[in-house]
Amino acid sequence: MDAINYLEKFSLKNKTAYVTGAAGLLGSEICRALATAGAETIMLDVDEKKGKLLEEGLTAEGCKACYEHFDITNLQNIEFGCRDLLNKYHRMDVWVNSAYPRTNDWGNTVENLSLESWQKNVDMHLNSTAWLNRAAAMIMKSQGNGSIINMGSTYGVVGNDFTIYEDTDMTGPMAYSAIKGGIVNLTRYMASYFGPHNVRVNNVCPGGIFDHQNPIFVKKYSHKTPLKRMGKPDEIASVVLFLASDAASYITGATIMVDGGWTAI
Repeated sequence: MDAINYLEKFSLKNKTAYVTGAAGLLGSEICRALATAGAETIMLDVDEKKGKLLEEGLTAEGCKACYEHFDITNLQNIEFGCRDLLNKYHRMDVWVNSAYPRTNDWGNTVENLSLESWQKNVDMHLNSTAWLNRAAAMIMKSQGNGSIINMGSTYGVVGNDFTIYEDTDMTGPMAYSAIKGGIVNLTRYMASYFGPHNVRVNNVCPGGIFDHQNPIFVKKYSHKTPLKRMGKPDEIASVVLFLASDAASYITGATIMVDGGWTAI
């Protein structure tokens, strides 16, 4: 038997990858990871200014990267939009759902939560993720292969520890747990349904990612986490890269915790 080139298994050369929420904190780093691994990376976002800057930066580094305006909250346009992308770029080998849409009143306490806000956030985030999974999986089914990567959260797997928000103006929104919990099991369903067509669907669950939050929160969060710190965007992007690659060819339906051990205790 020929020796296996393990480094080559992580390469995304000759593959086309799409990332929603590409201009965001995690999305931009995921784009960088996929592009530097050799994928033609299509960066999808509503923020044209940030998207174009990201495209310019990656192309200057010799990567294949293109920005496309794409609004995942326009559910009626998702299927058409994905087909449009396929017609333009010809392949859909990897699809990463990294967008984090939310309403302006996001972060309200349960007592101040309105039904309208709840419904809108579920529609914007959970329903769009489900419909994007369906659209991408159908395309990948026709190709005979593909990898879809969803973005869950620790709070889609375990309950909130509200003590880490004490003495800050932060909280864990009720809708967030419902949305992320739904994404976790949506991933299992899609993996089961499309597995026979060689379409893999997996879920990455980040812990808290440092983004210059209130120092009181950062201290409390870090104290509870076994690794004693918050995560970094590249630590999420590395796992996405693994799941996108042939190195993860026998992994589907998995929820991978990237949380510094938060859910281990």
